[in-house]
Amino acid sequence: MAKQSQTVETFQNILQELKNKIYKPIYFLTGDEPYFIDKIAEYIEDNVLSSSEKAFNQTVVYGRDISAADIINAARRFPMMSNYQVVIVKEAQNVRNLSDLEIYLKTPLNSTILVVCYKIASDGKKSSDKFSGVVKLAKQKGIYFESKKFYDYQIPDWIVGYLKDKGIKIDPLAANLLTEFVGNDLSRLAHELDKLAIILPADSKQIQAADIERNIGISRDFNRFELTKALGEMNFARAMRIADHFARNPNANPFVLTITAIYQYFIKILKYHFLADKSKASVAKELGVNEFFVAEYERAAKRYSPSRCVSIIHWLSEYDMRSKGVNNGSTDHGELLRELIYLIVFGK
Repeated sequence: MAKQSQTVETFQNILQELKNKIYKPIYFLTGDEPYFIDKIAEYIEDNVLSSSEKAFNQTVVYGRDISAADIINAARRFPMMSNYQVVIVKEAQNVRNLSDLEIYLKTPLNSTILVVCYKIASDGKKSSDKFSGVVKLAKQKGIYFESKKFYDYQIPDWIVGYLKDKGIKIDPLAANLLTEFVGNDLSRLAHELDKLAIILPADSKQIQAADIERNIGISRDFNRFELTKALGEMNFARAMRIADHFARNPNANPFVLTITAIYQYFIKILKYHFLADKSKASVAKELGVNEFFVAEYERAAKRYSPSRCVSIIHWLSEYDMRSKGVNNGSTDHGELLRELIYLIVFGK
């Protein structure tokens, strides 16, 4: 999680400098996680200039409508009755000839705060190679910030950190429940957490699973987290009750997400078997889970041998293909999940 934790730390440092009114002439914000990019741009847009100064000194444009030459012309203007002017370029990945921005960045105006929001798709492709000169100059003259997307297993820790800044704690089960429901969409997660923080009773400083269920509409008893837990315990009856609930509510519980959750669960059990260091802290780090859940994986590993895990992973792949119509007649997703649960618990 090194890159992601570095993202959070750098993000916090940038915000702190802005709050201390330490401004740079260029903020080049890029990466595949839009949340941190948007938050920095929003803070600058809302706080650097006063309401009266914004009328003449704040420009917000979108990349699809402009070229690099337009950005340079805007950035070279001097502020009117203000120490600074702010130019914010949103969706800068759509700017024409962005590499031409090098011309301005060689000698940027200290009275201009230029914010470039360049978001990239979460496909692993590095687009910055096209304008490496811009990146180099942004690092020299101001701030170059790369916002890295979080993996699902990293989200509970981010939730804990987000709430800690608000003086609120969260039960590990509640954090995992919220992660399962929302995924790694940080903007949506922040919205849900802010909502919970507001409606939390004044005498309570900890969010419980019951708060998630009551206020966000997630069932504590019928969700993918509880399903994998039931499978880990070989609790066939409980797993089937959850499967029946999923079958009745397919839109809220897509088969592809369910089978992915089961796959990830058994991959972790298989990985646990081969860990040299099985101390709680080491297991939590290697499996990418909160220490609170390590005991669950320890117990599951006693029930599922490495060879059994390999068989289950094979069945999961087979049923994934069947759910997509391969070697499958008319069996619906609900029935496929029931068959799969039977195989996992009783199969050889």
